[in-house]
Amino acid sequence: MVDYDKAKGALDRLHRELMDINPSAARSLEEGLEETLTVHKLRVPDQLRRTLSSTNVIESAFSIVETVCRNVKRWRDGDQIERWVGSGLVVAEGQFRKVTGYQSIPLFLSTMAEFVAAPRKTQVAKKKAVA
Repeated sequence: MVDYDKAKGALDRLHRELMDINPSAARSLEEGLEETLTVHKLRVPDQLRRTLSSTNVIESAFSIVETVCRNVKRWRDGDQIERWVGSGLVVAEGQFRKVTGYQSIPLFLSTMAEFVAAPRKTQVAKKKAVA
């Protein structure tokens, strides 16, 4: 769904249905409800939204890190862990593909800048009104 309100309504309906079937899943959905709709709130363009809404990229990267670290038999300290994970991520980086919808990233960045700046303007106006 493209519209935030429609997507929120659909997730709310799903939440109510899940309460009868699986309350634990319903609570889990409720916890992440607003985060799920972040791409809608930020008005991310459609193709880019599909890419950013998926966890496939991070899951793939972690799978490669797991493969790289599989042969380590004895972990010595936190620095060693960070080095191995970093090495795994460098290997994973070589397998990353172009982001679908990358052409809309400049538009998305300008929209995000407006979104971030908007609350600041409101806060400044409130502070002036209080003073």
